[in-house]
Amino acid sequence: MSGQDTPVADDPLRPLADRMRPRSLDEVVGQVHLLGPGKPLRQAIDSGRPHSLILWGPPGTGKTTLARLIARRANAQFIALSAVMAGVKDIRAAVEAARAERARSGRPTLLFLDEVHRFNKTQQDTFLPYLEDGTLTFVGATTENPSFEVVSALLSRARVYVLKSLGELEIGSLLHTALADRERGLGRDELEAEPGAIELIAKAADGDARRGLNMLELAASLAEASASGDRTITMSQAQEVASGVRRRFDKGGDQFYDQISALHKAVRGTDPDAALYWLCRMLDGGCDPLYIARRAVRMAVEDIGLADPRAFALTLDAWEAYDRLGSPEGDLAIANAVVYLACAPKSNAVYVALGEAQADVERFGTLDVPLKIRNAPTRLMKDLGYGQGYRYAHDEPDAFAAGERYLPDDMPDRRYYRPVPRGLEIKIGEALARLRNKTK
Repeated sequence: MSGQDTPVADDPLRPLADRMRPRSLDEVVGQVHLLGPGKPLRQAIDSGRPHSLILWGPPGTGKTTLARLIARRANAQFIALSAVMAGVKDIRAAVEAARAERARSGRPTLLFLDEVHRFNKTQQDTFLPYLEDGTLTFVGATTENPSFEVVSALLSRARVYVLKSLGELEIGSLLHTALADRERGLGRDELEAEPGAIELIAKAADGDARRGLNMLELAASLAEASASGDRTITMSQAQEVASGVRRRFDKGGDQFYDQISALHKAVRGTDPDAALYWLCRMLDGGCDPLYIARRAVRMAVEDIGLADPRAFALTLDAWEAYDRLGSPEGDLAIANAVVYLACAPKSNAVYVALGEAQADVERFGTLDVPLKIRNAPTRLMKDLGYGQGYRYAHDEPDAFAAGERYLPDDMPDRRYYRPVPRGLEIKIGEALARLRNKTK
């Protein structure tokens, strides 16, 4: 738990990202949709009477900074907890500190909980009475979707604000400021940067201001240790700190599911280029290629179906190929499958038919199998009428018993499978129509 006080700006042990933390809203980079003139969060902060809120956004977008600025503007005691390390005992201690501060000075208390999604339901519920009676103003920060990770009772008492990743220009501006700042940044070390070096680091930061400042600080340490002694961050040093940095991809989180959704919808929308892009985004972020291969099989049976049955076999082959070859050779097999799926004729006829049949199973319950289509392996079963009147399809013209019915007797006729006019299903639909027009 920490209070309002912060370390001095020139503490050499503080990381650059912490030293450059904005001291006012005017120093905040990005988030104009929330902090611009007349925007709701800006109005709440300027009023000095903040409400409980949850800040949802990727790492390095300023969630902790905003919480501190809100507390400062409201002249509130600031207590920070991390859900990774804190527990109910820490919450109770914060409540006691809030009550003591109110009794001593009349000041409110803002409790900031980082990684709020790490708290379980019981721990999150602990806050509720103290929000109700005004003991605490709650600010939670999370990189995960609050709809799934924050209990509804807490969500109903806290407004959610969505923070966006910073653009390359915004991070570049921040890095240039840090390079020149003589009080808190690298300006006191009289460092410079070759043209393009800062922009390269800004690009590698991938929307994360903290990551960008950390890489800049590392590049500065390389420049200071350089044998040339010219105290200039070179392009090669910038490339060295930026190399190997993966784009954001939170396996199991929103980024993960958003990107697999984008891949699936690009395939469904017959856009092989977008499908390849999202495939590469996921692979670049560290997604298990076997997971993508498995999802490709799902796409084949859900969105291509019988319009091109080869898609199913091709995705299974790609899955096996990757399992045998690994990366990078196996990546190409998955890419082949994804492009084929995107270009193939589309049909969800079987997918829809399956859903309708499942709904009827639930609706009609356990209906008896008609006697004539039951198997009759014993004499007793034959005497009971099992199999009587059954027409063996292979003995009929076109191997089709015209007029025969195979659904339960107490169930109305159904047409679940309706072939689409694309790919192989054109011929399937024509064949079914021709057979169904036959009379007994």
